[in-house]
Amino acid sequence: ILDLGLPDMNGIDFIRDLRAWSPLPILILSARSAERDKISSLDAGADDYLCKPFGVGELLARARALLRRHWHSGETKPQHRFGDVEVD
Repeated sequence: ILDLGLPDMNGIDFIRDLRAWSPLPILILSARSAERDKISSLDAGADDYLCKPFGVGELLARARALLRRHWHSGETKPQHRFGDVEVD
């Protein structure tokens, strides 16, 4: 789950960078509701986009759907290590 308003980096650039090494599902959670922001995010590699304000139930349902599609696609869980940090 990613908010486009990152402190040190453009959210769209972050999506592109993440997609370069990871197939993990990306759900954008943002106050930016303009169509161009949604299109840019989805074209950069995001899997879904949810505008603030949102209902917690909807957020959880979307996250479950993304995870269901991702893990049922037959992919194994990738593991990446960055020093002492492991992402799986």
